[in-house]
Amino acid sequence: SLVVLFGATAGAYGAKLGSDERELILLVWQVVDLQNKKVGTLHKSLVKADNLDLSDQCREVSGLTPEGLGKAEPLDRVLQQFSQLVSSDLKVLGRSSYTLCSDGQLLIRQVLHPETSKKNFMLSDCFYSFYDLRKEFHTCYPSSAAVKDQTIKTMAEYLGLGTDEAEEDFGVWQVKTMVAIIFSMLSEGCNHVFTEPETVKHKYETGPCSKSETVDSETVIRARGLPWQSSDQDIARFFKGLNIAKGGVALCLNSQGRRNGEALVRFVNSEQRDLALERHKHHMGSRYIEVYKATGEEFLKIAGGTSNEVAQFLSKENQVIIRMRGLPFTATQEDVLGFLGPECPVTGGKEGLLFVKYPDGRPTGDAFVLFSCEEYAQNALKKHKEILGKRYIELFRSTAAEVQQVVLNRYMSTPLIPTLPTPIIPVIPPPYTIATGSVRDCVRLRGLPYTAGIDDILEFMGDATGDIKPHGVHMVLNQQGRPSGDAFIQMKSADKAFMVAQKCHKKMMKDRYVEVFQCSGEEMNFVLMGGTLNRSGLSPPPCKLPCLSPPAYAAFQTAAVIPAEAAALYQPQALLPSTRTPQASAAAPPTVTYYPAQAAQLYMNYTAYYPSPPVSPTTVGYIAAPPGAVAAAATATHTPILPQPGALVRMQGLPYNTGMKEILSFFQGYQYAPDDYNGLIQLSDQARSVLQAPKEWVCL
Repeated sequence: SLVVLFGATAGAYGAKLGSDERELILLVWQVVDLQNKKVGTLHKSLVKADNLDLSDQCREVSGLTPEGLGKAEPLDRVLQQFSQLVSSDLKVLGRSSYTLCSDGQLLIRQVLHPETSKKNFMLSDCFYSFYDLRKEFHTCYPSSAAVKDQTIKTMAEYLGLGTDEAEEDFGVWQVKTMVAIIFSMLSEGCNHVFTEPETVKHKYETGPCSKSETVDSETVIRARGLPWQSSDQDIARFFKGLNIAKGGVALCLNSQGRRNGEALVRFVNSEQRDLALERHKHHMGSRYIEVYKATGEEFLKIAGGTSNEVAQFLSKENQVIIRMRGLPFTATQEDVLGFLGPECPVTGGKEGLLFVKYPDGRPTGDAFVLFSCEEYAQNALKKHKEILGKRYIELFRSTAAEVQQVVLNRYMSTPLIPTLPTPIIPVIPPPYTIATGSVRDCVRLRGLPYTAGIDDILEFMGDATGDIKPHGVHMVLNQQGRPSGDAFIQMKSADKAFMVAQKCHKKMMKDRYVEVFQCSGEEMNFVLMGGTLNRSGLSPPPCKLPCLSPPAYAAFQTAAVIPAEAAALYQPQALLPSTRTPQASAAAPPTVTYYPAQAAQLYMNYTAYYPSPPVSPTTVGYIAAPPGAVAAAATATHTPILPQPGALVRMQGLPYNTGMKEILSFFQGYQYAPDDYNGLIQLSDQARSVLQAPKEWVCL
């Protein structure tokens, strides 16, 4: 028997059903006895949604009203009635088992499964197997339209069924027409047999992935904006109703081996991937998740691995993986098992533990643990931040892909902190620098067209172009490297800046008016570092504001020498105190200026100031120079800012009572300059006024 099922939500209808996360408001069904070609009673049930605000399309198509829905039963009650009424109809027809049959995939996969998952109740087993009438119809009638173009109406028209949609209630006509289509497919000319139903996986299956596997790029997506503590099971729940491949969730990590709020997800086929893309900006808790296409190569880069030790650890399937972080370097397997205790036994005892080590065999303080069931894993998570030895231990849910990524890609293959890249080179003559004083000799342009370039700005300023300082036009890009709509211009005097602001304010550039404000070099520098400048004064850089984590950035970019005429200047000395040299009275070295590679414009420094998710500290990228440029710069007469060889890191968020001893202890296990503790430089007040940070140290 089949149970022909039709439903509608309070939002989109047709091909976009379920794409807007709106709730189910209508279910209509009828039992069909395929053997005897009989039908049961047709049932129509309204569903009371939590949000009764109906879209215009829903009102127009269904004719339903919030008042009528307010008297209906909630979804869990309706599904109970569905099961009871179907069982009753089957008894009347003398049948015992049934399979659902719906018009396409959307009602089952994109509406029922996600909504019941969010409302925390289980669907009965019948909703994990169903027939897609569109696919069955195309199999029966190969000359009909493609499956994605089929609708109930087009299938009825192909068969010449004379049904009038206007004569029946919404939902009733659809079910009656679907039943008529099924009987036509069962006629002597076709004798169609329903044999291969669509299936929905009950649960996500974990498992390892080898780098030698072939992953179809049409089956992979990238999810962005995930809560940092989300696990593979949380992501599988977000995509409930869609079939994720075994071991198909790979959480992305940053260069410190910590989650960055992104994941790559591999589905069993391209059809499931396309349905997953329709969940773009659906919510996980209170956060919306962005969903984009990705490639198989990207997935293998994150999830692939070949280590025998990891493969053996992950060979036990259907295990819950917990990651432990902050273990004492002297911790043994017995210590970890004792810490977890008898209430959360580890699968296989010592075999269920995997310590992460550096290439030289030193422990990193991380370990992965296997548990046979959710109950044991929950007991283990309750020990989050309990003490082992003299250290508190962090515990998080983890995945097979994260095990491989941490053990293989992060620690076994490359050092945790990358070495300093090729030195950066000066590319602009020294006389031109960004002003830092309080004289208001600069102007800020806001609201520029995104296609505007430096030539457009010069044309916009007209006669005032002659009053611009050399190299005084600074285009500002956002964190994606795209125009932000802002620019700063250094004028020859404060009077000139005032005149330009008066003359050009709200003047049109292309199809937009541009706001022009007078400002100082100090204010300009502050905004270029990521702060904001408005009528209420200066606001701190974005690191002080709660917001979503940014897109992933490459650790290092490739530098290029940029023509001085079009370039914006960046003064790295603003970040550092005076150079540590014994020759205090010596002449100051020439100003050294650096440029990003992609464009002759200045990036807003979001790489340094845009916040990462919790426990995922931001990393500062460096700009590397090409080898040829380095060779040319080797003969230049300038003093490098960083001693070579060496690496510079900046620490943010330190307690105010932090001393040198605590910092050296924090970096235990990493190589620093042991004979030069002066490499710990506390930032000066002048530098901090630019950075607007509470307390920082710069370490050489």
